[in-house]
Amino acid sequence: MNIDTLVRKNVKKMSSYFSARDDFSEENVKKLIYLDANESPFDNRINRYPDNKHTELKKVVSDIKNVNVNEVIFGNGTDEILDLIVRVFCDPYRDKIITLPPTYGMYDVIAKTNGVENIEIPLKSDFSINKNEILKLSSTSNKILFLCSPNNPTGNSFDLNDLIDIIKCFKGVVVVDEAYIDFSSKQSLISLIEHNNNLIITQTLSKAYGMAGIRLGMGFSSKKIIDYLNKIKPPYNINVLTERKALKELNKIYEIEKNISIVLEQRKLLVSCLEKLVFVEKIYKSDANFLLVKVDNADLRYNQLLDKGIVVRNRSNQPLCQNCLRITIGTKNENTSLIKTLNEL
Repeated sequence: MNIDTLVRKNVKKMSSYFSARDDFSEENVKKLIYLDANESPFDNRINRYPDNKHTELKKVVSDIKNVNVNEVIFGNGTDEILDLIVRVFCDPYRDKIITLPPTYGMYDVIAKTNGVENIEIPLKSDFSINKNEILKLSSTSNKILFLCSPNNPTGNSFDLNDLIDIIKCFKGVVVVDEAYIDFSSKQSLISLIEHNNNLIITQTLSKAYGMAGIRLGMGFSSKKIIDYLNKIKPPYNINVLTERKALKELNKIYEIEKNISIVLEQRKLLVSCLEKLVFVEKIYKSDANFLLVKVDNADLRYNQLLDKGIVVRNRSNQPLCQNCLRITIGTKNENTSLIKTLNEL
């Protein structure tokens, strides 16, 4: 696919912001006297602007994810990357995106913020993709398809063959949001970006990596798409403190993997306990760090838990999720308190 034909004309013509640090590498920071960026000269470790190319962090992440450094972009949370994608490809009040509800709500918010129509193709009753309907709507004006797999709030991963067919046949950009991929037995689709130049994968440090507080999202795609995203990206969107914390925690991969194992073990235990409750009607299979649970009365059960100091998410307002609660997998102690409280209701 010729990606250039999908990009907005004004984005193709524009030049990216040239920052004060673009001519100088981070390695030279101690060798040079910087009098170019109107920063404070008094060293407190945060008086200088951050490395706008995120060189060190990109190297670490590219090694972990097994991609080239020029196939990586970082955002202030994944939401910023999703917003950049819409702004690169969609002309306001002309182009459209496609989403598959029930799914992550920010896709719709970002579309509306940018004056872009969101065409919704609901999932089937078993939460699977309606591949034929998606491909029917594949056109040059339906620029972006957002897929969340594992999906939020349903927790399921989509069929790999369906995903591959869609990526191959869709006439626009396919964004696969893999925020929960580390909790799934399914493989990430990152390896597919080498042979599918219309594919963008987004992941996050907020879930399995335990760094929601630093707001660092990751995007992976062909160099051409990453270059376009970098063209409109704010030059210093990732701050120094975020980058330092990310580098520190990513050097403790063994701890992250241990915590993932604990979540998966607790998820299995929680399912077995929930199955015994008379007011639980269905527990949907999950590849994420949460469970979607259908109960007799979601409003009642949500408020009962809240009265006991336990906060879950009532997803009854989402398509196909009537009387469903979304329960995040907590620590062993938190899950024990949840089960004890549910048994007392």
